[in-house]
Amino acid sequence: MRVGGARRLRERWGSVRPATRWTAAAGAAAVLAGGGVLWGVTADGGPPVRAQAQRVDVVDGPEDDQRVSLDTTFYRPAGSAKVPVVLLGHGFGGSKDDVRQEAEELARAGYGVLAWSARGFGRSTGQIALNSPDYEVKDVRQLIDWVAKRPDVVLDGPGDPRVGMAGESYGGAIALLTAGHDRRVDAIAPQITWHSLPDALFPNGTGAGADTGVFKKLWAGIFFTGGAGDGPAPGGAPGSAAGSAEGSACGRFLPSLCAMYQEIAETGRPTPEAIETLRRSSPSLVADRIKAPALIVQGQADSLFPLDHADANARAIARNGTPVSVVWFQGGHDGGDPETERVRGLVRGWFDQRLRGRAPGSAEAVSAEERAAAFTVTRAGGIDSSTQEVIVESATAGAYPGLAADPRALPLSGREQTVHNPAGGTPASISALPGLGALGSLGSLGGAGALDGQLPIDMPGQSAVFDSAPLDRPLQLTGAASVRVRVTGDGDVPLFAKLYDVAPGGRQGTPARRIAAPFQVPDAGKGREVTVTLPAMDYRFDRGHRLRLVVSTTDMGFATPAKPATYKVAAVSGLSVPTVTSLRAVPAPVPGWVWGLPAAALAVAAGLLVTGRGRGRRGGAAAYDPALAGVPLRIEGLTKAYRNGHLAVDDLSFRVEKGQVLGLLGPNGAGKTTTLRMLMGLIHPDAGEIRIFGHRVTAGAPVLSRLGSFVEGPGFLPHLSGRDNLDLYWRATGRPADEAHMEEALAIADLGPALDRAVRTYSQGMRQRLAIAQAMLGLPDLLVLDEPTNGLDPPQIREMREVLVRYAAAGRTVIVSSHLLSEVEQTCTHAVVMAGGRRVAAGPVAEIVGSGRRLEDAFLEIIGTGDPS
Repeated sequence: MRVGGARRLRERWGSVRPATRWTAAAGAAAVLAGGGVLWGVTADGGPPVRAQAQRVDVVDGPEDDQRVSLDTTFYRPAGSAKVPVVLLGHGFGGSKDDVRQEAEELARAGYGVLAWSARGFGRSTGQIALNSPDYEVKDVRQLIDWVAKRPDVVLDGPGDPRVGMAGESYGGAIALLTAGHDRRVDAIAPQITWHSLPDALFPNGTGAGADTGVFKKLWAGIFFTGGAGDGPAPGGAPGSAAGSAEGSACGRFLPSLCAMYQEIAETGRPTPEAIETLRRSSPSLVADRIKAPALIVQGQADSLFPLDHADANARAIARNGTPVSVVWFQGGHDGGDPETERVRGLVRGWFDQRLRGRAPGSAEAVSAEERAAAFTVTRAGGIDSSTQEVIVESATAGAYPGLAADPRALPLSGREQTVHNPAGGTPASISALPGLGALGSLGSLGGAGALDGQLPIDMPGQSAVFDSAPLDRPLQLTGAASVRVRVTGDGDVPLFAKLYDVAPGGRQGTPARRIAAPFQVPDAGKGREVTVTLPAMDYRFDRGHRLRLVVSTTDMGFATPAKPATYKVAAVSGLSVPTVTSLRAVPAPVPGWVWGLPAAALAVAAGLLVTGRGRGRRGGAAAYDPALAGVPLRIEGLTKAYRNGHLAVDDLSFRVEKGQVLGLLGPNGAGKTTTLRMLMGLIHPDAGEIRIFGHRVTAGAPVLSRLGSFVEGPGFLPHLSGRDNLDLYWRATGRPADEAHMEEALAIADLGPALDRAVRTYSQGMRQRLAIAQAMLGLPDLLVLDEPTNGLDPPQIREMREVLVRYAAAGRTVIVSSHLLSEVEQTCTHAVVMAGGRRVAAGPVAEIVGSGRRLEDAFLEIIGTGDPS
């Protein structure tokens, strides 16, 4: 469901009103109303789709005493073949127009699609009853009757069309509820919807009167009062109560629902009657009757209907022996959804399987593994540096594991702490607000903390904090972590628990998801222990990071006591963190041209190291000078001219000793890169020679295994992660894995969680750091880097300078080609200045600079004269 403006914020809700049984008389009352029939053809280049606008009259109400006119459109592909049908519901506050694009896509895929505006929305009459079995569910069952009478629809029996149902939020709930009331529904694909409305509005309560959970006041207010300006439904049909909504504070809601909400909003607590009303519009009440195979799609950025609602629906339906598949994607009611095409592809694939009895159809955004999986989790893999769009990857498993699979116990530190509830509950902590939760939808991208330092999350004095020890290995949390706490305070104590990711050296931490788990501790005067289930999520905590449990007294999205109070909170157990080891990553397809060039570059570099372990064809005693065995590099009379006559390197000579950091300086065209390429054996000199530790450099010379290099930009396979690229590179050398010194190289790269993302999502600076780490694999005796600070910001440049100095201090040698004179001056011990392919100066940096001058002044003077030193 798309987010945009207040109306779109209202678009994702739904449910409630008392009901009775479905009667045959009501089923027979669906009739075609007067109205035009419009036939059209889509003009977007796809197969033609015909659309028929039609009003359908239905009867509903507890006594079948109301007549409502529903505004519908039936889409179908051109042709005479009979088709299965998908009923496509819309979100709260929307209408049939909101699902037009998806309806046309399904029609082009060979389905009939019935889109309708629910009672009280769009141009349909009647009043909103929140998907009540007495109202909206009866409406949809009569729409199925109407579909069964069409001659172009596949029937499984008299009056029984082959039908699936899909929709988001309000539309997803009606799919579940209708499947629980009508066995004619053959498959469902509900998205970002609820299991239990009482638990959605009063989460983590028992649902029994006074023991209800904490009131989710902000979402409830947007939901109920958001329809106040809509006015009564247009053209109320005879018998409807449309006109009675005028002047109502809740617009087109049934007056009884409006009164129910207003009482709850004033007290912050529901009556038993309100709980029962909400429960009757909940799939939880009918889930044990659902036999239609279900694809349950839920958003990870959803503070309205979190992942535990999808889990409850999936487990309840699966207990019936009904096939269920579960998808967790990046979006949700809080926004941040970059996956529309992928989700729609999964829905089409599901209906292909269940309504057509064939293997899933292809969809560009969906892999075969995803279509066949019982559990799919999508993860934000970074930002595509070329398009600046979020890259979404997925992992799949053959069975849905629930929210508490394979738990890992993590002890927590922290004594009992005193926290305060401020007078009036203000200022309040901010976890998620409608629309703001999208900041947490990017998962490992760090978007969850995008407002850290700008927008307060937890107020001083109002939160207790408990930390795990630094992780000894990465931890992928998939499910809902839990912890047992002891709370002491007067009366019933509402609190809010959240999980943070704290990086090494960090103090604040970043919310793993901007969603809080409210919980209420009744009668805590003498202290009471409770088990708290934290928000479900899929999140990777990197090695060395800590998990932080934060328990706060306030949250802006919920009702909290107005009276000031003081509580004590202690963690009496460690965190139980669920993992799903069966999840396997599904690589996204990458066009061949995207990675062809980098792959070739990687192959050249890997091939160089592989051949370097062989015997050089021009080796032998003549190629080795034992007098230079301790000299990392000596270049004598090196000359290279290209076919166009350009003399790139002209009689170049210099020598580098152990422990030196040598800067190779010169303007563009000075011959620096050509020199380095000859040093690596990639091109042959026309004259002169290069010796590394006494061995003459030729193509494939064994001594090249002692050299690590990064020249002319990194060459990586962009569809692989940074870690996998390094692993592949090292395996290509043929050297033992324990000689790679991978951990040291990774510490230098300092890419954190990004190391396990696809390289195509990296920024230029991240690629640069990965390339430097690759050059350092094996801790080579001679390290050659061409413009290593390109793409790095000033702090990263300073870190790189320190790394190079430390690397050389261990007795190794570093050569850096750079145009950043000030950085060379601060980093390098020695320098060689080139101009026009020739060496114009060489020696210690201090000598080249001279007393009282900077390297930049000396450099300009030297290349200006062109005189060798």
